[in-house]
Amino acid sequence: MIVKTKKYKLESGTYIKMGLVNVLKEQWWVILIAIAIACGYFWIASWWWISMAILAYVLYLLFWVIQFAGVTQMEQNKVMFEKMSYEIDSRQILMKLNAKQGMPINWSMIKKVESTKDAFVLTMSKAQFIHLPFKIFNSENDKKFVETILKRKGYLAEK
Repeated sequence: MIVKTKKYKLESGTYIKMGLVNVLKEQWWVILIAIAIACGYFWIASWWWISMAILAYVLYLLFWVIQFAGVTQMEQNKVMFEKMSYEIDSRQILMKLNAKQGMPINWSMIKKVESTKDAFVLTMSKAQFIHLPFKIFNSENDKKFVETILKRKGYLAEK
């Protein structure tokens, strides 16, 4: 069985927010470096340690925001932010711009899947993911079938 979805456009703001959350989840340990720098205050009592630790962490966050915002502006990535439909089966995910143009994504390219309250997020790398909101599925059965595929592939835990 193939699940065909409605057309959906990933908004650039959603992409930036989700990408930043993904990076912060993967690189949570960076905050420990900022805390370690701030602990220099106990060695030499100066507020510069704390302020520089905060500045370093803010610059780190700003770096990633700029990276994700830049992806939305690049010409070769414009296709990611166009309306497309998806055809999902147990072999692959087919991202279709129209009836003639599409790109298959094998399940082996997906590193992890997260089921949020309103979408499936299929992560391929820090900056590449597929956001499938539940509203794009034509029926509840389509959504449940995709969920079953994700469980069979080992991406989602059984409840």
